[in-house]
Amino acid sequence: MKNRVLLIEDDTSVAAALGKELASEGYEVVMAHRGDEGLARAAASPFDVIVTDLKMPGVNGLELIAQLYRTKPKLPIILITAHGTTETAIEAMKAGAFDYVLKPFDVSELLQLIAKAVKSSRLMSESVRLGETGSGPAAIVGKGRAMQEIYKQIGRIAATPITVLIRGETGTGKELIARAVYQHSDRAAKPFIAVNCAAIPDTLLESELFGFERGAFTGAHEKRIGRFEQADGGTIFLDEIGDLSPGTQAKLLRVLQDRHVQRLGGKETIRVDVRVVAATHQNLEQAITEKRFREDLFYRLSAVTVTLPPLRERTEDIPALAKYFLQQHGVELNISQPAIQPDAVDLLKAESWPGNVRELENVLREALLIARGYPIAREHLEQLLLKHRRVPVRADQTIAEYMEQLLSRAARGEASDILETMNEEMERALFKRAIELAQANQAKAARWLGVTRTTMREKLIHFGLHRRED
Repeated sequence: MKNRVLLIEDDTSVAAALGKELASEGYEVVMAHRGDEGLARAAASPFDVIVTDLKMPGVNGLELIAQLYRTKPKLPIILITAHGTTETAIEAMKAGAFDYVLKPFDVSELLQLIAKAVKSSRLMSESVRLGETGSGPAAIVGKGRAMQEIYKQIGRIAATPITVLIRGETGTGKELIARAVYQHSDRAAKPFIAVNCAAIPDTLLESELFGFERGAFTGAHEKRIGRFEQADGGTIFLDEIGDLSPGTQAKLLRVLQDRHVQRLGGKETIRVDVRVVAATHQNLEQAITEKRFREDLFYRLSAVTVTLPPLRERTEDIPALAKYFLQQHGVELNISQPAIQPDAVDLLKAESWPGNVRELENVLREALLIARGYPIAREHLEQLLLKHRRVPVRADQTIAEYMEQLLSRAARGEASDILETMNEEMERALFKRAIELAQANQAKAARWLGVTRTTMREKLIHFGLHRRED
């Protein structure tokens, strides 16, 4: 289903141009040209995000935000306003807006913000079911002993205000656990803001978390509130917490201790009531020993620790996981009654799954495409597992070193099609670095690489760089 956007704008030319851009990005766009008309449409139908102008006939943007937030606090609202009204925009944020943009705005940046708002809407509104095997989009699947203990732990800690640290290897489902903690808490009606600390350049992460004042640094043309202020009353999920720089670690520690934030370049301290849920795949104890992570911050974050087991330690859940992913992607790929042969399930259970649940999902999705509606057989999986066991290029390797590594594996009979592997990994690294430098702005990264936005999006999906987070 397409994500639905309600666009409220009294300037018909601006509305038409922006509506066309949104439609080209795959959104279903509903228009309103008055504030009261927008309120009526929002009340009558569900939307994933609302984009509204500030000054409109009927009801202005501030009144609209205040009214909608009372009845639909999880519906993200983006305010569009003219230069010189930053303080008004800040008031809108305090009233419940997701974010704001100033006119004249860059369309690609607005599209990026809308995509972020849609994701936030999904994270807050899409229920995470525990121990289920249905075809819903978000479930923590597994009824083995290890997962039963995780469910009990979620039940014990969800309703408390205590800080939670979720630990586990990449691909084990840390974001789903964070969402389950949030949805079962007494803050479930308030915002859930997810920040991937590894995906935002270190120079920008501090301003992302804590906001900044006008003139705080080059390019800071107006005041911005940070994610902590945005999450006030709710929950902030800090994924890949181990990637924080020492300076940002110190500021986060002060927030956890004092429950106040200070914007970059500002002197005012702002009180925030935010529950922090953090996650990492790193060995933080080792990072403390190596002076890369603060010990005092570690103890603040790990008041309660939830440790997710890797898939190789809960193989009894693999049949249920396979059934879940086949049902889910069968709907996506229009394959009715997807099935898998028993010996293929046995092969899945015998694998070590270094990429954990995410790798299992990717393999099964590709297997559905290869099987073309027939039951997935063992030979389908053997072919895919050989492909997925290709050695990825390391960040510290040169191209020549990686080439030598592949050739050595091929000589030992451990790899095949190394030209395809090399091309695939180099392209993956290029797209990964481009989207990181562009701060997740797909349009900007596409311009740098000389590809269309459609190609950029398809490549990010193909390489697993545009995915549901842990």
